Amino acid sequence: MKYFLLTKNTNFQSLIVLLFLSFLFISCNSHEPTEPPLEIRFEPPAHFPEVAYDLNTNPITTEGFLLGKALFFEGDLSRDGTISCGSCHIPTSAFTHHGHDVSHGIDDRLGRRNATPIMNLAWHRSFFWDGGVHHLDLTSLVPIEDEREMDEDFARVLEKLAQNNDYPRRFERAFGSPEINTVSVLKALSQFMIIAVSANSPYDKYARGEALLSDLELQGLKIYEEKCASCHSGTLFTDLSFRNNGLFPKPRPDKGRYEITLNPDDEFKFKVPSLRNLRFTAPYMHDGRFRTLDEVYDHYESQVQDMPTLDPLLRSENNKLGIRLSSKERTALTAFLETLNDADFVTNPLFQE
Repeated sequence: MKYFLLTKNTNFQSLIVLLFLSFLFISCNSHEPTEPPLEIRFEPPAHFPEVAYDLNTNPITTEGFLLGKALFFEGDLSRDGTISCGSCHIPTSAFTHHGHDVSHGIDDRLGRRNATPIMNLAWHRSFFWDGGVHHLDLTSLVPIEDEREMDEDFARVLEKLAQNNDYPRRFERAFGSPEINTVSVLKALSQFMIIAVSANSPYDKYARGEALLSDLELQGLKIYEEKCASCHSGTLFTDLSFRNNGLFPKPRPDKGRYEITLNPDDEFKFKVPSLRNLRFTAPYMHDGRFRTLDEVYDHYESQVQDMPTLDPLLRSENNKLGIRLSSKERTALTAFLETLNDADFVTNPLFQE
């Protein structure tokens, strides 16, 4: 009431209102929080080995990564639009199909093998459990055209993407041309996967001198170095080789690497998986037969099968098979393996759908 008594003149009232609104507009804009634009860069961790992927053939860019992320979660890569790469490679599970022994694809068809995690792939030179693909750019072709996974012809994928009004613009921003072709699709997907680096676990902080491990974890590290590091070596915690670890073959056995090379010496050999992020990637082994680490320990303790291609490291001088672990050693080793779980990686908003 007092305000209007002081400003009876209508013109004067209007001027005051305009000045107030102008001040409010300027004030709001000047104090509005501004976020820096997203910038994606690939920076290999200093304690990691040399990168295997040739980045000169596919330089990582923000637009390329964002396009790859959109494609990774794009249902149109499958025949009926229901399955994306992210359906079986879930970010919060270190890009695995957590809880499933084998992946579930289109029409709920069962795959043959456990979905491998997508992490630190820029350091790999072969892919999948059998190493059947030798370049990261080619890996996406396999699930897209596999009848048990996405069951789609890649030419049809290109047609569907081209019919989407959004994708030509995205491809132009990422690669300088609105044309959608096989090479650009696969390179965009690779850019997304290359950025999926897991390197900030408690162990990584220990390796960089940023944190300490407990006495129990250090005991586990020593046990790991004595009994596990021959195969699960280095900061990747895999030597990327193919080995037969003595799993009992199931009916209609999966012969692993042999199916690629047809070399009898490769029968029942599978790629050594990384020990990183085991908390998020259960179940374990190529067929997901083990749900817990104790089941894995039990296998190496007493269930290793003697086969012609069994890895020599699992055969002692007196011809005993497996790896002996006492209950105390199991406890310590598990404590160390927990330090390889990278919570920042599985919760990183960059990777969420």
